[in-house]
Amino acid sequence: MFKFLKQEISWVLVLFFLSLAVFVVYWATSTGTTPYDYFTRLANAFLHGKYYLDTNPSWLNELIPINNGEFAIVYPPAPALVSIPFVLVFGSQLEQQIVSQIMGAVAAFVWGVIAYRKSGKKLTSFWIFLVASLGSIVWFMSASGSVWYMGQISAYLFLTLTIYESLNKKRLPLLVLYFGLAILSRLQLTLAIPLIIYLNREGFKNLKRFFSFVLGLMFFGVIYGIYNYLRFGNFFETGYGLIPGVLTEPWYHKGIFDISYIPNHLRVLFASFPIFSNQFPFIKPSWGGLAIWITSPVFIYSLFTNIKDGKVQITWISLLLIALIVFSHGSTGFTQFGYRFAVDFYPLILFLLVEGISNTNLKWHHWLLLFFSMLVNLWGVLCINKFNLVGW
Repeated sequence: MFKFLKQEISWVLVLFFLSLAVFVVYWATSTGTTPYDYFTRLANAFLHGKYYLDTNPSWLNELIPINNGEFAIVYPPAPALVSIPFVLVFGSQLEQQIVSQIMGAVAAFVWGVIAYRKSGKKLTSFWIFLVASLGSIVWFMSASGSVWYMGQISAYLFLTLTIYESLNKKRLPLLVLYFGLAILSRLQLTLAIPLIIYLNREGFKNLKRFFSFVLGLMFFGVIYGIYNYLRFGNFFETGYGLIPGVLTEPWYHKGIFDISYIPNHLRVLFASFPIFSNQFPFIKPSWGGLAIWITSPVFIYSLFTNIKDGKVQITWISLLLIALIVFSHGSTGFTQFGYRFAVDFYPLILFLLVEGISNTNLKWHHWLLLFFSMLVNLWGVLCINKFNLVGW
């Protein structure tokens, strides 16, 4: 036991330095300062006792006027809350994408630890670490760090941390904190709750502990409701439909959410391709999206899990519930590399990957599909962020 603990500590240290390297990769492949820095602006406003911005730059076209000279940010506030310590240390000029890059690198570190504790194998842990960091569109989104991407990377990180805590010490305050911040990054992550309850089912047999968990999440809900009331005068108004002109957009012709939008999302998720031409570079990404089996063919191993296992079944239920919400949204996520809305359930795919490969020895095909996944994502990040080789 002591020997394994010593090995784990040394491997966790290796993962830490690998995560630093991933952060450098994210930073080096970024476009630089994102103009869509809603969250660091909001963090600075929070530090000055405001829940709104008092400026309205023309390029921040999704601000909602709420009072004279006051403008609300529609997106859930967790990424801004996470940014507060960074703004305190580095000032209001902090570049938002750096916080996003840190969050993406931390999430990869956590997945490496989860895989090691599940499998006891360093090679398996390293494989999962690479999948989580460089083998998916998380690379592009973390590196870019604009408001839309950062909100999802924040949700990805905190749902990852919720799963980690659920698998390990199951500390109730951290479970509530992580899951609450995941929900306040992307509201639909509330629907991951079947998995979180299942992973904590032994502890939740104590009804006091279960109700404490529920009350903790309700506290986050109340805080968000008060935030909505301050902004819009309604506890349940999230504000998305209040963005000037948003409901006149053709992709919202049946409202923000409608099940008739689902086929559009399935098309982007499974049947969208890059742009081919007979001129250099001959193939380039499309802002409209790219199929998940192209950006991350390594995810195929998430299907090779024991469907008779209760936690696998519950994971799929949670994944499909989240997917139903994101697939019912009028927009399919553009502009994007890959299908960015899928990142909402990427932690669940990664959890299935860990479950599927932990008890097997990695074969050549695991490394081949990982290499291809990393190569495709490198291509996408460089084409878009460094050479502006992207179209529709």
